[in-house]
Amino acid sequence: MEGKRITEQDRLIVFGRYPIPGQTKTRLIPGLGRVTAADFHRHLFEQTLNTAKTFVTRKAIDVEVCHEGSAERKMRNWLGGGVLYSRQGAGDLGARMEEAFARAFQKGCRKVLLFGTDIPGLSQRHLSEGLQALNERDLVLGPSTDGGYWLIGLKSTAPAGIFRGMAWGAKDVLEKTIARAKSHGMTVHILDSLTDMDTMDDLKSRMPEWLHSRPYVSVIMPVLNEAANIEASMARARDREAEIIVVDGGSVDQTVDKAIRAGARVLKSAPGRALQQNTGAAVAQGKVLLFLHADTKLPEGYVSHVFEALLDPTVRVGAFFFRTDLDKPLITAIEWLANFRTRYLRLPYGDQALFVRKSTFEEVGGIPVVPIAEDLLFVKELSKTGKVKIARAPAVTSGRRWEKLGVLRTTLINQMVLAGLLLRVSPHTLARLYRRPRV
Repeated sequence: MEGKRITEQDRLIVFGRYPIPGQTKTRLIPGLGRVTAADFHRHLFEQTLNTAKTFVTRKAIDVEVCHEGSAERKMRNWLGGGVLYSRQGAGDLGARMEEAFARAFQKGCRKVLLFGTDIPGLSQRHLSEGLQALNERDLVLGPSTDGGYWLIGLKSTAPAGIFRGMAWGAKDVLEKTIARAKSHGMTVHILDSLTDMDTMDDLKSRMPEWLHSRPYVSVIMPVLNEAANIEASMARARDREAEIIVVDGGSVDQTVDKAIRAGARVLKSAPGRALQQNTGAAVAQGKVLLFLHADTKLPEGYVSHVFEALLDPTVRVGAFFFRTDLDKPLITAIEWLANFRTRYLRLPYGDQALFVRKSTFEEVGGIPVVPIAEDLLFVKELSKTGKVKIARAPAVTSGRRWEKLGVLRTTLINQMVLAGLLLRVSPHTLARLYRRPRV
């Protein structure tokens, strides 16, 4: 049945890659940063796919995402259903495109347009013109301003070698392709010339809004007398694509001075973790908010971990795996149990560095201002409408509370608070079991 349906289809092939920070839009990394360059690629890919999907809603046309850089599962999590997925083959760009065309025609497709994901000027009009041109012509090309082309359309498998051995990236690719096609007796239709978004100059001329200086992540750190920990925590949080906002609840030690010297933006607030976090979030500039305890150290490359976790649009909130800085057998068991809880109950604690899109944070009205378990209540609320994602890296938190109160007592209190929350006991009642000396 599937084969019969496909034989009646034309096809649009969106040819692109999974956005991996440091490996995507590499020519933009010096100007934008690793994660922002990948986020720009994400934006263009989603815009391109949306144009294709919107175009085919009223027509007998399939949309295929032909990708590289990741497994199909990740592509589906990111881009969703309603399209076909395939992996790009081996070889240079020409060989991979030939294989994609050949596969479509083997499935019985009549006319096929293949195009990249970095052309913001692509419109439904271009797709319509390309398919209509193939009724009369053998080859359709969409020229790009750098001498290449952003779209190729065929109505049958191209003659062998028409795309092979091409110096991709050279300024005469379009010219050579047209010459090769004509040498095989093919007729050619040329679409509008559009611009690939490959360089900083391209962004300046076409999408200058991406040049505005804005962090990808805002790290928000509520503190109260954390002079002993804040410098080490900030050192691990410092990143080109992150801002650090320290919200002080009335410290009387050197916390504020150390935070300022370390380069943080420091705000004042009444004490209370949720209140302080909401205060920091109100002024944050990042697309993502990450709430960091002053005695927790983030993993290396944490901004990339956050980006990948939130690439799935159904993820509402994320966190890191739990680890302490204590090396004791009983603590190791507690870490295992905490990560088991995180994985299966989807209830990470605040010391696992919760992160959330700023738009999502504003949508739910921020973190609930309660005397205890504000982190769990926040996660529980968000989990009602989407996924809780645990990044594959540990945030290392201080074991000072376990050392001060004792491992068994601390664990028992934590479990009583969690059980009370699940049983809908008031946070004000739970707070009597758990009096935190620090924020």
